[in-house]
Amino acid sequence: MKVAHAVEAVKAIGLLRTRGVTDPRKPLETLRTIKESQVFGPQATSVRHSARVTPDAPALVDERGELTYRQLDEQSTAIARGLRAAGITQGTVIGVLCRDHRGLILTMVAAGKLGVRVALMNTGFAKPQFAAVCEREHVEAMLHDSEFLGLLDALPPELPRYLTWVDEGTEIPEGEQSLDDLIAANSTEPLPNPSKPGGFIILTSGTTGLPKGAPRSKTSPLATAQLVDLLPFPKGGTQVIVSPIFHSTGLATWLVGATLGNKVVLRRRFDAEATLKMIADNKAEMLVAVPTMLHRMTELPAEVRAAYDLSSLKSIVLAGSALSPELSTKAAEVFGPVVYNLYGSTECAVATVASPQDLALAPGTVGRAPITCEVRLYDDDGKRVTDVGVTARIFIRSGAPFEGYTDGRHKQIIDGYMSSGDVGHFEEHGLLMVDGRDDDMIVSGGENVFPQEVENLLLERPDVFDAAVVGVDDAEFGKRLRAFVVAEPGHSPDADEIKAHVKENLARYKVPREVVFLDDLPRNTTGKLLRRVLVEYDVKA
Repeated sequence: MKVAHAVEAVKAIGLLRTRGVTDPRKPLETLRTIKESQVFGPQATSVRHSARVTPDAPALVDERGELTYRQLDEQSTAIARGLRAAGITQGTVIGVLCRDHRGLILTMVAAGKLGVRVALMNTGFAKPQFAAVCEREHVEAMLHDSEFLGLLDALPPELPRYLTWVDEGTEIPEGEQSLDDLIAANSTEPLPNPSKPGGFIILTSGTTGLPKGAPRSKTSPLATAQLVDLLPFPKGGTQVIVSPIFHSTGLATWLVGATLGNKVVLRRRFDAEATLKMIADNKAEMLVAVPTMLHRMTELPAEVRAAYDLSSLKSIVLAGSALSPELSTKAAEVFGPVVYNLYGSTECAVATVASPQDLALAPGTVGRAPITCEVRLYDDDGKRVTDVGVTARIFIRSGAPFEGYTDGRHKQIIDGYMSSGDVGHFEEHGLLMVDGRDDDMIVSGGENVFPQEVENLLLERPDVFDAAVVGVDDAEFGKRLRAFVVAEPGHSPDADEIKAHVKENLARYKVPREVVFLDDLPRNTTGKLLRRVLVEYDVKA
């Protein structure tokens, strides 16, 4: 087994060359980049590399305009100098509370140059969560957008803080500096290298409890190989990223894009039509989004979509939450065979990728494992499951696992494979289908039910815009299903008819006992359903 893994690692290195991540014509640059990655980490290394190779190429576009790789490199150095002068040095942990824009990118690159650890905060935090995470992760300074000034009341007043984005009309607190202030006041002369990378902490996008911190001190080149193996990244081209960069997918795709010298187009808040305009205006080849965003884009009127030239678009990369079979099929009809479904987790990194061809064979599939990754199924007793169509727990072997949660816990590991926390099965073509979260399964009258199957059926209906199914306590059956439905605009679905539809297509015990209509479903920033909110929803109210 070890020999097979070594052979695959060698193949991955060859893949990096064929995909343009490394250039055999520039061996010294490749060696320099590898060496720098050992001290700067991936964020600063990617930008420094592209600043040397293509300094005047556009690196980033946001609402403030465009920055080249040279400008990203120089401005991040000035910021690093300003932070160092304030006592933020190697080993310090800084919190970063930003939407997607240059301030977030500049901060991450500056931190890499200092050997400072970055804790990426969720922009959807409530004040108690924010304060608790900052305390647990030992945050010693906070870099944040001005819109989050109210959240910072939860932190000690003496904690240093810097503004990464200032909304028009915002009154800046006395004594607080912005990144622009640091850039204007400091030299762009290179700093001494840190002795080791500071790394970063990505918070899990879990839908209950306090998000766990998944730290990574460094990133293996194999992680890049996993992404470029089955995803068609442009080289020297353009990516639009609307998936939040403080989560794994947005961050990983930006890192690969920066390494390849791509122009990355960002927007602080998602808007379906504005995203089409970003693609058209920048002739983008790749869009990175979460399924709920793609859903909003497919729901735009046909005449609105037709107003934008999307002929440059070669791939729509989705991750962060489940892609329903219905959305998979509809997106292919609307945008063509360009949808790629990426499955993984903050802890396990990449697990599988579904190509447009895979999604045509099995709508909603998460596909196959890329190079250096493997997926296995195990039952509750730890025995491997290989039969087609049999649902079991999903375990992943990846070249880029995390280092254990910052609270000391870890994921279950069997035979070197880490639990993803999901359950699924392999269909007849060998493609992985995710049936739901392991802890979402309910037992109703002695029968195991995964709500996602019922949700997918409801989403196929033309009168349903969005749907969620949860288990609630029941005196007779232990648990029963309750469906929450968002009606398609212009439609008024009937609860009894919805129940009859489920009964016609699925087993009787999978029929929701109740159907509740809502204006919208509660989801987090990556589109994951907040099931606990629905479980606790007061139907009588």
